[in-house]
Amino acid sequence: MSVERLVLILPVLLFSVVAHEYAHARVAVAEGDPTPAMLGRLTLNPLPHIDLIGSVAVPLLLIVLNTGFLFGWAKPVPTVPRNYRNFRRGDILVSGAGVAMNFALAIAFTLLAGVVGAIGGDPGAAPLLEGLRLMAAFGILINLILGVFNLLPIPPLDGSHLFYHLLPATWGARYRALGHQYGLLLVALVIMIPGVGRLLLAPAFWLFGLAAQVAGL
Repeated sequence: MSVERLVLILPVLLFSVVAHEYAHARVAVAEGDPTPAMLGRLTLNPLPHIDLIGSVAVPLLLIVLNTGFLFGWAKPVPTVPRNYRNFRRGDILVSGAGVAMNFALAIAFTLLAGVVGAIGGDPGAAPLLEGLRLMAAFGILINLILGVFNLLPIPPLDGSHLFYHLLPATWGARYRALGHQYGLLLVALVIMIPGVGRLLLAPAFWLFGLAAQVAGL
């Protein structure tokens, strides 16, 4: 991957993972848990959110390994679910907020790409507009990947919280216990085993194709 593309991709990735965690923090506070605000996480400033592994090391490793997709994460926002006014409702809304933010950003980047294309005509005629349009395209793909990936029902991903509430209580408790033991290992396998990540993220690539048609990419 060229340096020029990295310059376009990395800021979009960083903004997207920070916005994901900000959404968790915002909804947690709205649901009655002051913890994110008390810990300084209710902000779009990237510094409190950056995780050296998820925000730096993993994206660079995926680039070096040429895995065909790029994603990362910020430091998870600490929450205290017992503070939610309604535990089940709060847990579902807080867990889904990050994914919803990523899909909303994907839509916003799609609109941006379409507007830039309409203004610039042939992207090659205006290097600045071409760069902006390419950045928007990366924004669409990155946020769709983040959204779909985080919906996977593998603890500690957001999808595991949503899936938990679909299970009977005893199954849910067992599911979370197994997740605490093996969840991070499963996430690592999804990331590292060639082809597995692309297979599980197939809906993201399908949605990207649809967005590209809408934006005229």
